[in-house]
Amino acid sequence: MVAAAHPLIVQAGLEALSLGGNAVDAAIAAALTAAVVMPEMCGLGGDLFAIVHRLGQAPLAVLGSGVSPRGASLEQMRANGDQTPLGLRMPLRGPLSVGVPGLVDAIDRLGELGTRPLSALAERAIGHAEQGFALTPFGVAAIRMCEPFLRQNPAASAVYLPGGAVPAVGSLLRQTDLAATLKQVFDGDPRRFYEGELAERLAAGLGGALTGDDLAQHTTPVEPPIRVRYRGLDIWQTGLPTNGLIQLEAMNIAQQGGPLDPSGAEGVHRLSEAMKLAIADRVVQARDPAFGPTPLETLLSDDWAARRFAAIDPDCASDDVAGELADGDTTYLCTADGEGMMVSLILSVSSAFGSGVMAPGTGVLFNNRVGRGFSLEDDHPNQFAPGKRTMHTLNCYLVTAPDGTGLVAGGSPGGDGQPQWNLQVLSQMIDGGLDVQAAIEAPRWTVWPGTDPHDRPNPYELRVETRLGEPAIQALRDLGHRVVTTGGWGGSGAAQAIARDPATGVLAGGSDPRVEGLALGF
Repeated sequence: MVAAAHPLIVQAGLEALSLGGNAVDAAIAAALTAAVVMPEMCGLGGDLFAIVHRLGQAPLAVLGSGVSPRGASLEQMRANGDQTPLGLRMPLRGPLSVGVPGLVDAIDRLGELGTRPLSALAERAIGHAEQGFALTPFGVAAIRMCEPFLRQNPAASAVYLPGGAVPAVGSLLRQTDLAATLKQVFDGDPRRFYEGELAERLAAGLGGALTGDDLAQHTTPVEPPIRVRYRGLDIWQTGLPTNGLIQLEAMNIAQQGGPLDPSGAEGVHRLSEAMKLAIADRVVQARDPAFGPTPLETLLSDDWAARRFAAIDPDCASDDVAGELADGDTTYLCTADGEGMMVSLILSVSSAFGSGVMAPGTGVLFNNRVGRGFSLEDDHPNQFAPGKRTMHTLNCYLVTAPDGTGLVAGGSPGGDGQPQWNLQVLSQMIDGGLDVQAAIEAPRWTVWPGTDPHDRPNPYELRVETRLGEPAIQALRDLGHRVVTTGGWGGSGAAQAIARDPATGVLAGGSDPRVEGLALGF
């Protein structure tokens, strides 16, 4: 089974499975196709994180993000930063916003767990890039929204605004330079993306602080994911530098109060207040492990969860939440095979179309993760520094039974909404007893702001889909939440999930109706 936010991504993953590949092969084929057919969300110039679970083995996390330019400086970023109503922020777009892309090397590491050659798994993506694919309404809307800054880069404009205009729904988007790059990288050694002639062209085409040496030094950690036990199940998440710890800490805090109804006002209040606390702790504590410690063991402990739960007022929403202990655009997919393997995978160029900078002749559009993620504040754990990985909004989860059986792989794009919507989908399944599709379709809420430096500080809002119902919405207002309604299906996100029945092995897929994807199996 494959679940993803675009039908062509699902098709590529199913094809890999039908030809005898395992869940990792399917995830790679799907991810490479996503890098072609959802360029506003992801691409070779972006990042990728994944959790892989093989039956009878401990899960592994692949953490594919790169560092900031080693030749840049804090002073340079401040001199070129964006002056906003909230203060000076990192340059959000352009060459200085780019970090070393992690996707290609992450796929190479994932391939070690697959069974088919990367060249075969890239064929469907290469075909869509070379021959073109039909643009969907969502794809066209993204190009239209980003048209002004895409026009600033001639290479990007030539690809996404063919003939100088926003393309029509159903028209073919061809990316012949990207097809050539995919062939060069995946028909041999993927390290060509980071070393040699192609890497030098990428760095030169960027025209910023990122250099060929930055690319050549890139590596991808593969390590155990982080975990908490929720209602007797093991919830696994991607570790640092991702926001996975927010979901886990919030779930651990919320379960301290016993059973909850995730669709009722009291349940939403408890979960959202737990989320505020977890976000606050992440903001003041988490950093690139190479630049200092993050107390993950404490933040995910039951003792800490009990202490933080005691800070939640059951009768009143908090508006000034402090982190203690202290002195994002994306797409998600998941796969499962008949042997019990499950893969949860998320990939992104950060904001829509990333930095807006494409290296001429390569088709590679670079991320803006450095500009989106770092802070310019003094003494901030996520302050910009050369050669540092920024804290990352991307994260994805996987659930196993105590005996190690894989039960659920899931996730969602959406910047700081990701850990919140992941929490809600799982709570609807575990606490609410809903099936995977119903859990994804349940009314959604979002605490804003989250961790994004471009949003902080601001007063908290609780953004709620009106399908939650007026009685519950009014009860949340009565509790002091600053409620903003978002329409019946306006809560954002593009959740995808696959659940496995541990007794029968039957797979059930769920795909978010808020986007254009689906879940299919055979």
